[in-house]
Amino acid sequence: MQSSSTLFPVALQSAERRGDLSEDVYRIKAGNSPDPSVELAVTRLGLADHSRGPGVPVILLHGSFSNRRFWFSPKGVGLGAFLARAGFDVWIPEMRGHGLSPRNRQWRHNRVADYARYDLPLIAAFVQEQAGQAPHWLGHSLGGTTLAAALGGGYLEPERVASAAFFGTQVSRVYWPLKVPTVEWGARLVLKRFAQISGSRLKRGPEDEPIGLALESMRWHGLFGRFGGKDGDWWAGLAQVDVPVLAVAGAGDFQDPVWACRKLFDQLGGERKQFLRLGREEGFEPFGHVDMLVSKAAQQQVWPLVEGWLRDPMAQVHGAAAVSQVVPAV
Repeated sequence: MQSSSTLFPVALQSAERRGDLSEDVYRIKAGNSPDPSVELAVTRLGLADHSRGPGVPVILLHGSFSNRRFWFSPKGVGLGAFLARAGFDVWIPEMRGHGLSPRNRQWRHNRVADYARYDLPLIAAFVQEQAGQAPHWLGHSLGGTTLAAALGGGYLEPERVASAAFFGTQVSRVYWPLKVPTVEWGARLVLKRFAQISGSRLKRGPEDEPIGLALESMRWHGLFGRFGGKDGDWWAGLAQVDVPVLAVAGAGDFQDPVWACRKLFDQLGGERKQFLRLGREEGFEPFGHVDMLVSKAAQQQVWPLVEGWLRDPMAQVHGAAAVSQVVPAV
């Protein structure tokens, strides 16, 4: 079968019409990471009856315990479908072992470091090849963390990023027990006995997460931990990032609180950035971690703001604070 890309092997897995939307699913197997069994599924959404060429590309990165359905349901509801109907060229990757992406041989050892160093640059190259221009990136929760790691680590080149949006994304929340070495070591020994964390059992989402992610997070939050990998300090690298940024935090988000999301925002370099707190003081519902993007209230209050910002990342977002403004934490 002929590859859908001139860069590496890509198979068109399916091409379907879903109501007024077209849904093309690609499977990328580039063999660019230490585990050659890695395959990534990427869904492309667009308008089925659209005489003009595809619009501006946008890549949506799902969070933990999730998959592409976070961005659009089988009934065609979601931010991804909304943006496709608005004329954007929407691309939705699914991380290793999530949704249509099969589990790789070393799945239990997968980490954000792998996603950031190998997978996101691969996705960026494919999308830019197909779309003909640099994509905008939008990540929720772990998706935003992975995007931050790819930017801070220098794995995503600036010419591959038209803008970056972070929703409910932080790496600064402190877990004090992990600062005690004996507690961290003991927890590591226990966790290493397992291959995965069950999303359904914990009622966190439809997908499982590899234990490698949990062990990596523990290292970040340990006594001498930092947001980074063996090859670099991603946190320090964020200060060198200069792309248009929108960071969004929910006033009712207790998993990734406003103050921690703001700290990540402040660490990012450049002046082309805005911070938006979704709370009553700013004229929004006090959104939580998930409903800031997946709820009827989000459809009315958040999605139109995202669309407007993607059309012009330099325009002021309603309710957003400028770089130098102070945002209330609660």
